[in-house]
Amino acid sequence: MSVKKLRKKSVKSPDNGLSGSLSQQAYELVRAAILKGELPLGAPLSRRKLAEQLGMSFLPVSEALQRLETDGLVESRPRVGTRVRVPTAQDIRGHYVIREALETQSARLYAEKASPLERRELQDMAARIDAMYADPKKDLFEAFSFHERLHRRIAECAGCPMLVEAIEKNHVLILNWHYNSASHFRDLPPRWHQDLIKALNSGDPMKADAKMREHVRYGMEEVLRRLEASLSLDETRVKTFARTIARLGTRE
Repeated sequence: MSVKKLRKKSVKSPDNGLSGSLSQQAYELVRAAILKGELPLGAPLSRRKLAEQLGMSFLPVSEALQRLETDGLVESRPRVGTRVRVPTAQDIRGHYVIREALETQSARLYAEKASPLERRELQDMAARIDAMYADPKKDLFEAFSFHERLHRRIAECAGCPMLVEAIEKNHVLILNWHYNSASHFRDLPPRWHQDLIKALNSGDPMKADAKMREHVRYGMEEVLRRLEASLSLDETRVKTFARTIARLGTRE
């Protein structure tokens, strides 16, 4: 596991000794490792080992894993333990449906309410994110982080704080990336985000809705196909996969 190496890069300020501060660090580091695919679906998460690797006590690591379980990235199961959550096909489709509902509403409101300054800002952000995805040398996790900012900014410019809160609370952008990362689905059409913002900036709510719907749905079936092929999303295969990862973990 590369959590120890990540810690050296990610800790930006000295620890103040508070459990909450350490818990936040642990949360961010393990979350990043999951979203980068360094901790794959079904990978076991030992609180003791994580605490040792991060140089922390058991408590902040436990708090971090509880938060990640609430986020939908981690699961704890009897006789299996804590591991990176293995989604079912229903889980994946459900999150796509929730994201589509939230983001199409965001797109419609943005088309009606965004100011000229905000529209130019989103155009620039879209061009930047397309360039990041097109650059084979670019860290895709950095691209994802900026992509999350872009979609959150659309919701903010829609003028509805509760919509922004719902998008963040349901973790729809994080989970969408997680499924794409786990299935190694990274290919996007040219100008994918620029074309999205062009439609949103048209001022036509129906056009914005349709383009966002297309944007959110893109790749869902391919992601499902790839995950089903690699894990079968079948409980027997999932348990076998988890045991395999656990055996590999004991050799480290």
